[in-house]
Formats: sequence, structure tokens, C-alpha cells
Amino acid sequence: MDQGALLTIVAEWLEETRIPSLVPREHPGIDPETLQRVLAIVGPTRAGKTYFMYQLIASLLERGRWTRQDILFVDFEDYRLGGFASGDVDELFAAFQQIAGRRPRFVFFDEVQHLPDWSRVLRTLHNRRQFKIIASGSNSELLYREVASELRGRYEHLLILPFSFGEYLRHRQISFTAATLHTAARGTLAAAFDAYLRHGGFPEVLLAESDAERRKLLQNYFKTIFYKDILERHGIKARYVLDALMSDLLETYAERFSISRFEKQLKGHGLPGSKRTISSYLHHLEEAFFVIVNEKFSYSARQRVMNPKKVYLTDTGFAGLGRPFSENRGKLLENVVAIELFRRGEDTYYFAGRHECDFIVQGDRRATRAIQVCWELTPRNEKRELAGLAETHRSLGVEQAMVLTYAQRDSRVLDGLDVVVRPVWEWLLRSETEAES
Repeated sequence: MDQGALLTIVAEWLEETRIPSLVPREHPGIDPETLQRVLAIVGPTRAGKTYFMYQLIASLLERGRWTRQDILFVDFEDYRLGGFASGDVDELFAAFQQIAGRRPRFVFFDEVQHLPDWSRVLRTLHNRRQFKIIASGSNSELLYREVASELRGRYEHLLILPFSFGEYLRHRQISFTAATLHTAARGTLAAAFDAYLRHGGFPEVLLAESDAERRKLLQNYFKTIFYKDILERHGIKARYVLDALMSDLLETYAERFSISRFEKQLKGHGLPGSKRTISSYLHHLEEAFFVIVNEKFSYSARQRVMNPKKVYLTDTGFAGLGRPFSENRGKLLENVVAIELFRRGEDTYYFAGRHECDFIVQGDRRATRAIQVCWELTPRNEKRELAGLAETHRSLGVEQAMVLTYAQRDSRVLDGLDVVVRPVWEWLLRSETEAES
């Protein structure tokens, strides 16, 4: 690797790169100074992983104990690092020491999957016990599988998704507390939720000034996932299958996805595609953070694998590339709940017996909570929605049940089970407002 290029990259970081203004992300307790293991930050492309790294760097600089000369930040998507090899890492540190006058104490490697043999590099650096190491990557399987293999006991991971609703409100400078949920100001929150549901939480999309610009950005993200994250990375040959699958999911999200159904659908259009290929491509979409996949609840691993999956988009903005908002509002509401449960690290499934339930949350190896989502509880659907909750109570022993709607706030008692009815947006903010109250 050309030493001159490394010196330039380091010098630009130390002297020219400016920390942008930031919307604080909801990950309290992450302190670079106290890290004992490698922190692996994962999440979709353009979700804000780089900005979260900047947030951590800013927190270090604000303390006054550290300066830029203590921090090395490298973006491995920089075209000048195209020929960078794992053996060049020591040259990178030498370039930093030449300019800064000392070795860094904190090392931030952005999009580390572009560094050849990156997991071994991180292990070697961690073993030296000279640095606090933070690395980001845009592929869940890459980090979860390879970090777990190479860095056993040496890492922890952190998921960064597009903005949560609370982060979205802070981005728009809309303040809220627990009291806000019970005052006229809640109307402001509800109106903001409408926009959040429609546009999603990708930071750059929220800065766009028109629907046309937002749509263009989301189309570019869609294409990046298609070409860069999946087609090129996995050497996909049946491109038409991947194209058809991603297009289908824009229409059928928040529904059960049957591989057999999709295979028949392809054949109906004269397109070959085996069940194995479809299953493999769905897994690629999941590891690229395009979709969230929930299995049918069962204590049998074999049954979970055999049954259809329920698939959600990782950002509701993608849904706008499919059908109009008005046709999908109930599905969007369910999808935003799926995203939040995924963000919170919940172990979630769907339930299907005589009746259905959208989400089963498992804890301590048993079902603990059941959540139904619908736009509105009405005389026409209430019996069906509550029947799904009642069945989870009888068959799984679920003790906490909730119906999340667009605007209703109420309660029900059903076969000895207390059922809470809440607006989705209020539930999305509940963890934050509870922390404040």
C-alpha cells in the first residue's frame, strides 16, 4: 500500500474532517473509554452507523481528556484504500504515529467488511491491549458469524437501524415527556407519526425536501441492496429471481411468505426458481437488513423451519416503492411494530392456531407477551383480534396482552386476561417516557 496515500488519509482525518451536527441515537451506556471488548456496530446501509461513530468520538473529545491525536478513524469504503491488505494495518498505524506523534488510543474502522481478513486483524489488534476498538459493518451475517468465530469472548455487537420514532422527533426538534401523551400536545406527536409511518426513518431521506427526492433516495438504497449487498457479494446468477422476490416483498410485507407459493408464482410467469434458491435469497435479504423475518411460534425448531415466515421491511419508507399508502396503512402499522421489536432485541414470532396473533414475544424460553396490531378496533374485527390473544393465553400461558392501534386508548378483560389497547406511537415512545417519569 502506498505510504503517501495512508499519510494523506490520516492527515485529512486529523486536520480536515469535521464532526457533523448529530441527532443523538438511543444507545445510552456505550462508553468508548470503558470498552473491554471490540464493539461491532451493525445495521443497514445509510442507517447512521458512521454518524453513531461520530457521536462516540464527539463524546470523547467533549471530555477534554482526549484529542484527535488519540483517535484514528478510517472509512474502508474510501476508494484510495482499494488495494489495502491486512498486512498494511501496521503501515496505517505508522502513518498515524508519524503525523500525530503517538499511537492512537481509540480505533474506529468504518465498513470494516471491506478490509481483507478483517476479523483476524481485529483479533490481533485486540490482543495487543493497546486500543479501544469500534468497527462497523453493513451485513449482519458477516459480523455475527465471523466475529463470533474469530473473536469469541472479545466482542459485543450493537444494532443501528434507521431512526426510531423518538429519534425522529428529536430530528424534527419536537420535544415530548410522559405528560405530553395526556395533553393536547399529543396531537403534534400523532401528526409527526403519520409522516414517520409514511417516510420511514432513514436520516438522509428525512432531510429531503420533496416526496420525489425521498423516493429517489429510497430507490437508490433499494438498488444498493440489490446490486452491492447481494448480487455482487454473493455472486447471484438468477438475478430475475432476486428482482422478483424483492418486488414481491414490497407488496406482501407484514404477511406470511410461502416459498412454495412464490415458486408457483415464478413458474406461472415462465421463470425457473427452486425452493432452495428462493430460501437462500430470502436469507440474503435478511442478512442485508432489507427484511425482518419472523417464524411461526413453536417449541419445535423443525416446525419453525418448516412453516411459512412472516416478513417485514426494515424501514417503512420502502413500502412507498410499492402500493399507495392508503391501501397499506394497517400493514404499515404492523410493520413499524415489527421494526421496533427487532430494534429492542426481542425474540419474536407470530402465532397461528384456530386464530392468529401478530407477535409473540418469548423470554426465558416461554411465551410472555402477545401483541395484536390493527388500524382500529371495530365491531366487525374486535372479536377476531381478541380471539387471537385469548388463544395465546389458553395454549401458551401468555399473561400480558396488548392491542396496538392507530389512535385508540382503552382496555378489555378477556377470559381473565387483561388486554391493554394503546396507540402505536404512544407504545413506541413508552420506554423513553417511562425513563423520564
